[in-house]
Amino acid sequence: MLVPCMDHPGTAVMHIPPRRRFLAAGIAGLALSAGRPLTAAEPAAADRYRAAALQVVRDAISVDIHSHAGRVLLARPGQPQRPLEALAEPMRQGGQTAICLSMVADTPVVGVTADRRLAAHREPEPGELHAWSGQAFARLRVLMREQGLAQVTGAAALRAAKAAGQPAAIVAAEGADFLEGAIGRLEEAHAAYGLRHLQLTHYRVNELGDIQTEPPVHGGLTAFGVEVIRRCNRLGIVVDIAHGTLDLVKKAAEVSDRPLVLSHTSLSERPQPRSRRIGREHARIVAGTGGVIGVWPPSLHFADLPAYARGIARMAEVAGAEHVGIGSDMLGLLSASAFPSYRRLPDLVAHLLETGFSPEEAGKIIGGNYLRVFERTAT
Repeated sequence: MLVPCMDHPGTAVMHIPPRRRFLAAGIAGLALSAGRPLTAAEPAAADRYRAAALQVVRDAISVDIHSHAGRVLLARPGQPQRPLEALAEPMRQGGQTAICLSMVADTPVVGVTADRRLAAHREPEPGELHAWSGQAFARLRVLMREQGLAQVTGAAALRAAKAAGQPAAIVAAEGADFLEGAIGRLEEAHAAYGLRHLQLTHYRVNELGDIQTEPPVHGGLTAFGVEVIRRCNRLGIVVDIAHGTLDLVKKAAEVSDRPLVLSHTSLSERPQPRSRRIGREHARIVAGTGGVIGVWPPSLHFADLPAYARGIARMAEVAGAEHVGIGSDMLGLLSASAFPSYRRLPDLVAHLLETGFSPEEAGKIIGGNYLRVFERTAT
């Protein structure tokens, strides 16, 4: 989830370096115009991009590394719960293999402030967020059962879901607040719910470390945060440092012996205070662990799919195409989304190809890079 970004909207506009203005060998010869969308005057080129994109989707394992799709989020206490929504069918129609389906751990204590951002408005009661997590994980499992999603707990299961054509989910948590400082609860979530992807922080400065949207308190990662990362490494849980400060990310990179994931953000040349976007150093630290940065698609930054593809290219120019992924934050954004449905996955891939990525690179971005991390992490 996110707050409205205070960065200048112009930072979503990018220049594609010359080396990305032509596609690689499978569809060579189709000249690009620095990511310019194809026009009606170029129907043959558009058809070839579309055909190439469909082949990429057929061949690649695609993973959205941060999603609340299906209306999985549990409503705040006292608010009516909205019904679950279709998820498996849009995934099938778009060829989406799997998603990191995420509950949110700090919902009871987070609200919208007078200046229209999300922030913690009180401290939780002892045991409150742990109890909340049980309900949130339960709703996630109901959605998976009703939609017939395969639960993925390791790379072999992810490959099997792809081979079977069965939409799948990796159980994820946005914020480790439910631990409430008790490391044993991490093992409980791993065993009871199949937790395989854990984001350390969210909108509350919690027991693990500091967040981008509030003044720092801990100087980055806490001693408990270090313990959680090391336990995640042993259990086979992907460590997600989204929402964490640069200092937290630096320490996490020192501590973790597995690649890190930063599941949903985008690049800014000048990240502003309380912004969820990141700068070049931040991105390169994550890439240096062998990890993946999920680029998200809020319309505040990317007006449409071509602009989103250019934003992905911009991150790839900094971190490398092998360290970039898709983090849609589906049904978790405060703004509209440039990527609102998994049905649009082939369209997104076509725009990635148009922007200058080769089919191989596009396949890595939509899921192959996360698969690499998952293979090195999940058991």
